[in-house]
Amino acid sequence: MHAHNHAQGDHGHAHSHAPADFGRAFAIGIALNLTFVVVEAIYGMYGHSVALLSDAGHNLGDVLGLVVAWGATVLGRRPPTPRFTYGLGATSILAALLNALFLLIAVGAISWEAIMRLMQPAPVAGNVVMIVAAIGILINGATALMFASGRKGDLNIRGAFLHMLADAVISAGVVVTGLLIKLTGASWLDPVASLVVNAVIVWGTWTLLRDSFAMSVNAVPPSIEPAEVRAFLESLPGVARLHDLHIWAMSTTETALSGHLVMPDGSGDAFLTRTGAELQRRFGIGHVTLQIESTEIHCTLATHAP
Repeated sequence: MHAHNHAQGDHGHAHSHAPADFGRAFAIGIALNLTFVVVEAIYGMYGHSVALLSDAGHNLGDVLGLVVAWGATVLGRRPPTPRFTYGLGATSILAALLNALFLLIAVGAISWEAIMRLMQPAPVAGNVVMIVAAIGILINGATALMFASGRKGDLNIRGAFLHMLADAVISAGVVVTGLLIKLTGASWLDPVASLVVNAVIVWGTWTLLRDSFAMSVNAVPPSIEPAEVRAFLESLPGVARLHDLHIWAMSTTETALSGHLVMPDGSGDAFLTRTGAELQRRFGIGHVTLQIESTEIHCTLATHAP
């Protein structure tokens, strides 16, 4: 049995939060994109364009993504409770996982329709496709700009920015498809463009699904190399060994670490404070719990530096 003596606690916070006015950006972005989804779906059916329908399905996924991301941002600001001791920041991870699953289901349905259209081609209104997709470039581009200022400080905001920017690029591809159909009359280009758009969506969504699933089961965030963290801790003066090292995501913006440092000569508050600050600076790990042991089985001091 290990004897633990939790004698000291050192708490430091170094978190980045998105500005409060991003709530307005979410609201405007959701309203604009939801309106465009309806318009794009209507004209996709009117113009017999599965490329437009594919883009509409993708944009609907993005609207839901913005809603969930906004909700996760709001929930993440709630203070911890006796039951939810870390707060609700992890809802941002669940949001990413749900968005990935929804997008993959939507892509599967739209891809099936595109394959059916390849087997039984139908006339496509090239002008309609170009005009509606061009509107999409403007709306998605404007939405991306609203999140541009926060893309470096918050992974959730960065995800919204990149998703909207990618939508603008995809809409540009649909415009080119409409132009080619108008010039050549080759209606088969429309379902082919739809499949290409879906492939791009799957490529990005698969990464989102993989990373969000990994974070939901407490894997080390992909931006952190655990071997480098271990090497840093083991190189600290006075540290003989390191064991029980754990690194996990508390949300899409915050990372936690716990570990046992064997230090036969003991340590003090200054060492713990410096170590917590260095972990934050080097690796972006803001919630640190280090347990100092004089031997492998005897703990003399613990610190918490979230």
